[in-house]
Amino acid sequence: MIGYLLNCVYLAILALASPGLIYAAIRKGKYREGFAEKLLGRVPRRGGEAKCVWLHAVSVGEVKVLVPLVRELAGRRPDWEVVISTTTRTGRELARQCFPQHTTFYCPMDFTWSVRTALRRVRPDYLVLAELELWPNLIRLAHGRGAKVAVINGRLSDKSFPGYRRIRRLIGWLLRQLHLIACQNETYAARFRELGATDAALCVTGSIKFDGLESDRHNPATLALRRAIGVGPEDVVLVAGSTHASEETAAVEVYRELATEYPQLRLVLVPRHPERFVDVARELDASGLSWQRRSELKGDDRGDDSGAKEDKARILLVDSVGELSAVWGLADIAFVGGSLIPHGGQNMIEPAAYGAAVCFGLHTRNFQDVVANLLAQRAAVVVEDRQALAQFVRRGLSEPSFLAEIGARAAAVVAAGPGATKVTVDRLLNLEPSAESTSIRQREAA
Repeated sequence: MIGYLLNCVYLAILALASPGLIYAAIRKGKYREGFAEKLLGRVPRRGGEAKCVWLHAVSVGEVKVLVPLVRELAGRRPDWEVVISTTTRTGRELARQCFPQHTTFYCPMDFTWSVRTALRRVRPDYLVLAELELWPNLIRLAHGRGAKVAVINGRLSDKSFPGYRRIRRLIGWLLRQLHLIACQNETYAARFRELGATDAALCVTGSIKFDGLESDRHNPATLALRRAIGVGPEDVVLVAGSTHASEETAAVEVYRELATEYPQLRLVLVPRHPERFVDVARELDASGLSWQRRSELKGDDRGDDSGAKEDKARILLVDSVGELSAVWGLADIAFVGGSLIPHGGQNMIEPAAYGAAVCFGLHTRNFQDVVANLLAQRAAVVVEDRQALAQFVRRGLSEPSFLAEIGARAAAVVAAGPGATKVTVDRLLNLEPSAESTSIRQREAA
């Protein structure tokens, strides 16, 4: 009965949203891929009888969370099979890059028929959901097959918590289907508990986003980019990463304001969403400034530095997926996007790990704990608007020691954070798959 009602609700929502979805598919190329996987559950069929962990990550940020987790699982249970699903196209592309040895696919939509088909084809012993992916049919049907269902790196933000509280009865029932809810902090754990999660399932592990971060600016990917772009020792690089609409405009205006006075300044733009690459390129064309695309650079990621001999434009648009981590390694000054607008902010831990001087806007609710820690240690700066960003960059250009001090404190904050991955995997491994799950997996493999 529950599945039937949910199907009706989903179909109604899908019908209402279909004009927008069709428009986005035609104009922006979104939602075109993986139709059979999403709507019918026809994900890749898994062979053999090995134990299986199905990891689900919505998009790019959650995929990055899985990287140290998959590494830890592989080291401790090399005989287990790991498969990874995502929701977005950019998440799928990054998952393919990060996990070439593992099966990746689009997660089925939460219709009973698509979820049942996907579960029959994957036959998971564990279903592990990154951060907060509470899909009722997926969770209850996996639970019904005897799979252990877990949320890892769990969080309930100030924005999402009131909405979940309004449907507490449904959410409470759903949370009680979970065998493990590994939360980033005590605040999130208390919110899950208030919604109905059991103490037996709840634990606090810290944030996995602190684990497995690159901190060496001399890593091969960053060095290859430095050569291809032609960054010299005298250059000061401002990276505006994971930016949303209007934030690239602010960064370009800051560059225009300061570049004549400080010719050592360089700007690297990394829009959050690939479908915006064209819009940002048009904006750069209209600016009249000299710029270039990452995709058109000579030199490559194999270390060819032939492009370094050419005179490079001082503004770079990174129109590729999966390179942001390496790009942050170029940053002397890092502006983290999604924060000048009411979006909630993007991940500022990666640039902090490199020791960049990190700044972001007022809207950082998605990373409240991280922001509070960085600000308490004077390891980052809040810039309220374009003018404040310009002031921060100007001070950094005129006082190199200012940048170095902030960067050193940021790197120290991140260095003190790791450990959540091991604790999370410990908790997962304590959830021994049920005899029912094992029996179903073996029977369906036959």
